[in-house]
Amino acid sequence: MATKSPITSTRRQSIVLTLIKSGLVDSQITLVKLLAKEGIKVTQATASRDLEDLGAIRTRSESGILRYELGQMDAKSGTSAQNLIMSVSASGNLAVVRTPPGGAQLLASAIDRNNLNGKLKTAIGTIAGDDTVLVVAKSATGGAELAKAILNYAQNEKSITGKRKAK
Repeated sequence: MATKSPITSTRRQSIVLTLIKSGLVDSQITLVKLLAKEGIKVTQATASRDLEDLGAIRTRSESGILRYELGQMDAKSGTSAQNLIMSVSASGNLAVVRTPPGGAQLLASAIDRNNLNGKLKTAIGTIAGDDTVLVVAKSATGGAELAKAILNYAQNEKSITGKRKAK
């Protein structure tokens, strides 16, 4: 009998994201039960961390029903690029940046803006998915330099809103 390999946290969080979007998650315990139905056994603490990592917030509808919803990652939130970057890898003229689920488009937009204003000169453009940003370097072998520039940018930049990060 083949053993089932453990699910990665990224895959689990992708499933949690789908469950939140479906409007079924009203508590951490409910999330644990819904994941169990998907064949994923987690503790309440893991469910809590996943909700926090995804930026999910518990809200009350006009009718008084509590549900978890995805918090808005936008310019009003003050989210910094450093908080959006989980890892950066380079190959040839490309840098691949992993983000939390839902963070790629916000980060790609920030990279594009900072390329246009001259703060991130080594990039020529981005393509964003849900949790991955592909950044293209200007030079054919500039991927490694671009990856370093992205990490440096993230460590030294202001928040996406332009407010200086607290130290």
